[in-house]
Amino acid sequence: MLLALLAVVAGLILLVWSADKFVDGASATATHAGMPPLLIGMLIIGFGTSAPEMVVSALAASQGNPGLALGNAYGSNNTNIALIIGLVAIISPINVHSQVVRKELPILLTVTLLAGYQLIDGYLSRNDAWVLLGAFALLMGWSIMEGMRGRADSLAADYDTELKSNAMPLRPALIWLVIGLVLLVISSRILVWGAVYIAQSLGVSDLIIGLTVVAIGTSLPELASALAAIRKNEHDLALGNVIGSGLFNTLAVVGIAAGIMPMTVESVVLYRDWVVMFALTLCLLLLALTTKKRAGRINRLEGAGLVAAYLGYTGYLAWTIISAV
Repeated sequence: MLLALLAVVAGLILLVWSADKFVDGASATATHAGMPPLLIGMLIIGFGTSAPEMVVSALAASQGNPGLALGNAYGSNNTNIALIIGLVAIISPINVHSQVVRKELPILLTVTLLAGYQLIDGYLSRNDAWVLLGAFALLMGWSIMEGMRGRADSLAADYDTELKSNAMPLRPALIWLVIGLVLLVISSRILVWGAVYIAQSLGVSDLIIGLTVVAIGTSLPELASALAAIRKNEHDLALGNVIGSGLFNTLAVVGIAAGIMPMTVESVVLYRDWVVMFALTLCLLLLALTTKKRAGRINRLEGAGLVAAYLGYTGYLAWTIISAV
């Protein structure tokens, strides 16, 4: 058990570090290729911050642990919205200016509804996987169009500032891109082995471990990115990264995992984990929405409410682990 715990800790540390280097290398390479900042942010950085979830879930599914893959994807979404956005709003209330962010939120809610529909029969088939990956391809096409024509959006300015602060020559960028990708795979293997071993030793499902320990760990890049963005007063960047990660997780991460190994899904995933994910996504949409009476803004009190919801949800999951021991 001790070796498995060390594997999880070491795997998470290496995973977060390698994901950061992968994003830096990929972003700098794309900049040298002449891609617009908004397009780099929506595609390259969005993909990079979700790379830990993708690699971990793909490896878990390929090794016969699809519950860990599904738990990682849904757990990361819940962590990103409730914990990360909540903490960021407590530190500095989030003002939503970007039209791209406002367009992405309804898309995320729609994608979440699609995910819930697929869970009703308790099985994620390869056909379900193709639907998710097809929707992901359409999303990427839309993102490319938005990235090419949304140069005046406030989110584009945030990404431009971020890219300039992390600029590097092409050769080091390519080197970090490759090193980051290789270490992502290695660290994910270490993490998956440790997580599965712990789940088996405690007698709990790998779904629970995926929803808690693994989800929190793979969400650390989003947390670091959000905190750095808030320090620079880049509110749209902090929110945009979380929304983009949610879209990647729900469509690509689950789609890849189900495509590798179709999975039987416990009913509890639908009425507990998906319901929480849908409720949090809906809350985020309502809070960020601009109306005649209210500007799109997430204040400290609302941020505290999101964190409280996360602590309550995670506390319940922790209780299920303790009661099973």
